[in-house]
Parts: sequence; C-alpha cells; structure tokens
Amino acid sequence: MSVDDIRNQFDDDFDFSEEEIWGDPESKPELFGMTPGQRFVLALLLFLATIILSAFCLIVAGKVSLPL
Repeated sequence: MSVDDIRNQFDDDFDFSEEEIWGDPESKPELFGMTPGQRFVLALLLFLATIILSAFCLIVAGKVSLPL
C-alpha cells in the first residue's frame, strides 16, 4: 500500500466540503457604495469646503480682517 492509496482512502471518507460547513462569506455592507478610501477623500473635501466657507463668512461679516 502506497502513500497515495492511503491519502485517497482518507479523501473518500469525507463527504462534505468547507462551503457546506462555513457557508458563503457575508460581504460587509459599504456605506453609500464607496470604498474606505473614497469615503476618506469625500470627508476631506467636505472638511476643506467647510473651512473655506467659514473663513469667507467671517471675512464678510467683518469679524476677521485680512492683513494688508
């Protein structure tokens, strides 16, 4: 009896697969259908837009003056 015969004998004893035991892996839901990198870029752009608009509003209201 060779090693291949022993291996084939043990392979035939198992009638199940890993898919039957573990099932299909569940995918994690993506927020708004974006990847984490895309969400980071979006958050960064929104942060920068908020800073720019806030600075503009302070200048228009006269609370901050530009150095001339």
